[in-house]
Amino acid sequence: MEFSSKLLENAVYEVSQLPGIGKRTALRLVLHLLRQPESQTLQLITALGNLRAEIKFCKSCHNISDVEICEICSNPLRNKEIVCIVEDVRDVMAIENTGHYKGLYHVLGGKISPLDGIGPHDLTIEALIKKVKEGTVKELIFALSATMEGDTTNFYIYKQLNGFDVKTTTIARGIGVNDELEYADEVTLGRSILHRIPFENAIKS
Repeated sequence: MEFSSKLLENAVYEVSQLPGIGKRTALRLVLHLLRQPESQTLQLITALGNLRAEIKFCKSCHNISDVEICEICSNPLRNKEIVCIVEDVRDVMAIENTGHYKGLYHVLGGKISPLDGIGPHDLTIEALIKKVKEGTVKELIFALSATMEGDTTNFYIYKQLNGFDVKTTTIARGIGVNDELEYADEVTLGRSILHRIPFENAIKS
């Protein structure tokens, strides 16, 4: 792709580094920004700058937040005895949109994937185990995607919980194998949460 401007080329290159954005799509986005009023582009730059500089991760569940403890964890109406284990913030948003879950979350920040160089210590598993040790958690819901990496992560955490008095369940397999939670429709995901099954049964099946 030939560029008439080095400034344009640099902007397209940076935008194309985003997931799912190729060079042609990046060029279309950059040219769109050039056609907009300068104030609109500056608003985008300011929003991204503020996001990077001021965003926090909840000290309790590791969800993205504007404050030290996120609104979900600080909500007195949430059931603090139930914790749903998810991969990232997109899964929290997907489950919250169903309106069927009133417990807390624990965001791992990924899944165990040796091929990608991601091991247990690269995730927030240790913080999760510490949370269980404190004794307030009565049930853990495994809500990772039904992939090999998701199942591996679920099983690893399950083994770490050996000896703890905590119930472990997994969302019902209304979510297809290899499907990501964020792409599941709200009705299916809501039913999967409501009709969760003991994790031991999922292993046997």
